Amino acid sequence: MSQTVEESPANGAAPAAHEPPPTPPADLRHRLGLKIAAAIVLVAVATVAALIYVFLEAQRSSLMAAFTRGAARISDTIRTSTRDQMLAARKEGAYRVMQSIGSQSWIDWVRIFNKEGRVTFSTTPGETGTMVDKKAESCYACHAAGKPLTRLSLPSRARVYRAGDHRVLAMVTPIYNEKTCSEADCHVHPASQQVLGVVDVALSLAEVDASLSLLARQAVGIGGAAVVLLALLTFWSVRRLVLRPVADLVAATERVGRGQLGTTLTVRANDELGWLSSSFNQMSGSLEQARKENEELLESLERKVEKRTEQLKSAQSRLVQSEKLASLGKLSASIAHEINNPLAGILTFAKLLVKTLDAGPPDEKTRAMAVKNLRLIERETGRCTAIVRNLLDFARERPLDLKAIDLRAPLEEALSLTSHQLELSGVTLVRDLPVPVPVRADFGQMRQSFVNVLINAADAMGKGGTVTARGWVDSGARRAAVSIADTGPGISPENLGKIFDPFFTTKEMGTGLGLSVVYGIVEKHGGTLDVESEVGRGTTMTFRFPLADEREDGA
Repeated sequence: MSQTVEESPANGAAPAAHEPPPTPPADLRHRLGLKIAAAIVLVAVATVAALIYVFLEAQRSSLMAAFTRGAARISDTIRTSTRDQMLAARKEGAYRVMQSIGSQSWIDWVRIFNKEGRVTFSTTPGETGTMVDKKAESCYACHAAGKPLTRLSLPSRARVYRAGDHRVLAMVTPIYNEKTCSEADCHVHPASQQVLGVVDVALSLAEVDASLSLLARQAVGIGGAAVVLLALLTFWSVRRLVLRPVADLVAATERVGRGQLGTTLTVRANDELGWLSSSFNQMSGSLEQARKENEELLESLERKVEKRTEQLKSAQSRLVQSEKLASLGKLSASIAHEINNPLAGILTFAKLLVKTLDAGPPDEKTRAMAVKNLRLIERETGRCTAIVRNLLDFARERPLDLKAIDLRAPLEEALSLTSHQLELSGVTLVRDLPVPVPVRADFGQMRQSFVNVLINAADAMGKGGTVTARGWVDSGARRAAVSIADTGPGISPENLGKIFDPFFTTKEMGTGLGLSVVYGIVEKHGGTLDVESEVGRGTTMTFRFPLADEREDGA
């Protein structure tokens, strides 16, 4: 089974913002195949080893059983073939028969020993006449129980043990005292003696062991070849049926991790990996659909945000202008009173000039007096013009225009606009503006912010008090600062956190928008507005802005 990674034609998603997971190295990919192949090979090795063991044990048992039966037949043949020779008292003939049989290469020895354990004949030179220990292998079968046995089964007659450099199969066959033996003229044993002696034949197992060893080597070789072939076949099958589909799945997963959500796999088999591939395709399709829906939702939200932003900007502009007009209304009474004084002087000097000119042609003294009065009229008119111009400039609605300015300039104009109102309220104005305060800001909006704060200070103090305007530069923090402090009643702690909220006011006739507008202007300029207040001692508002050389043009 194999799977092919395919990409959706509509897949144009940009890579995900997060970094995709690293691709595992090739040896890690192959580790799964090695694990599966190793498990199968280990099972195969164990199975083949068990089969070889069972086969060899069966062969060994079969060969040993056949060899045991052969040894028994040889032993019985020796006993039978020598019986007639013994009955005829021809021992040498019997010994020649046994010598002939014992001369075979696969027979180690043939010997006969009597009941007492004395060897009466042996094909091994020098052994005849010696005594055999009853604990020896040849005697063990009969004498193991302490009391000699007279009858032995075939398995109990055979013993396998090592003699020198090879194993031997020794077969003992008792020679019983048959009736023909006890009644023969040559026989010297009574009929009550059941066993006359033992025929001991030893067959060499060297050829059997060599055959078994060769068979074992052949079985191991064939089994090893089968295991190697099975291992190669297993690894090839695992690589084709497991590793390749898994590699395709990993590659597809990495593509999805990089944002290519349209990636799919071709399913080529109806098994667990095929089911996994189908599930992956469903997941990828669901993610692609979710991405499209999110993109559509995001586009819709962006349009709505743009629309709401424009509405908020428009509302903020209207709010700023509204608050400006409200401040203008508060200033109008004091400004009217301030303009009234120069206008009264102008009117007085104008009437005096008319009266002087009506009296007749002026002489030199009268003309000099008239010129002096006209200059007074010019000066007072200029004063009125400046007041009106500042008032109109304050009321005019303008777009945001950031320029490098000295904050002292809009502060001075704000002080000029509110100075008469402060004087009428008996407020003392203190200036502490020793150094330039350079920032990038909109001159008009800075002036409006200062006017709003000054009017609030005048309203809070009522009659009397002091307003202090300070300006400085914090070189360490790279900030320019202006503070306006009053000696009014202060702001209670429960109201201190609300003073910048829209429509929050403690005045009977207030709109609650003045300080909210000021806060918005300061935020728009990248500055901060801090308030420190203590009930009964007054309030200080501190404006802080980045220095002009820290802000980019047009910021």
